[in-house]
Amino acid sequence: MNCVDTQMELFVEPQKEKRIVYFDLETQKSADEVGGWDNKHLMKIAVAVVYDSLDKKFYTYLESDAGGLVEKLLSADLVVGFNILNFDFAVLQPYTTVELKSRVRSFDILKDVWDRLGYRVSLNQIAKKTLHVEKGGNGLLSLQWFKEGKMAQIIEYCIKDVEITRDVFLYGLKNGYLDFEKNGQSVRLPIKWDLKEMIGKWTGQLF
Repeated sequence: MNCVDTQMELFVEPQKEKRIVYFDLETQKSADEVGGWDNKHLMKIAVAVVYDSLDKKFYTYLESDAGGLVEKLLSADLVVGFNILNFDFAVLQPYTTVELKSRVRSFDILKDVWDRLGYRVSLNQIAKKTLHVEKGGNGLLSLQWFKEGKMAQIIEYCIKDVEITRDVFLYGLKNGYLDFEKNGQSVRLPIKWDLKEMIGKWTGQLF
């Protein structure tokens, strides 16, 4: 390598770390209250939480902050969630004119697992066997908390969901499999997750 090559290397822009945002939201209303699961757009946001991999911080959004939440999702190189395409985006969509499914660069863990298996597996099933942790509560309890005005409990529950989603995703990236239990039997699901490919799918290039 000559002197010119060495000098050129000094001016190569360093690779920027990608902003991965992990996302989950809880609703004000149940499916029964809005006339069924086809009306997710009527459920309304109670609380949304994201974890930003660059800031290494959790951010909390109430219904009045929906615009800021959309901006946060659009700023990410990749938004990761569990059932976000079918549920979270549908709940959030009425708060913005941006078509979330096509504009937010996303990876849905549930969709990926479902495509591989042909059946649904819950986040808690995966967390229990893969991470040896469990979710603290459920969506029905969150709905009850909202009716009682217990926003702090909903926020804590939502943060835990985002934390588990993040850790499941990172585990899958690193280890190439996820574990869960089905009908009393342990199942190991091989996966080939590649962050570059996930982001490249949206940007049209690999980095």
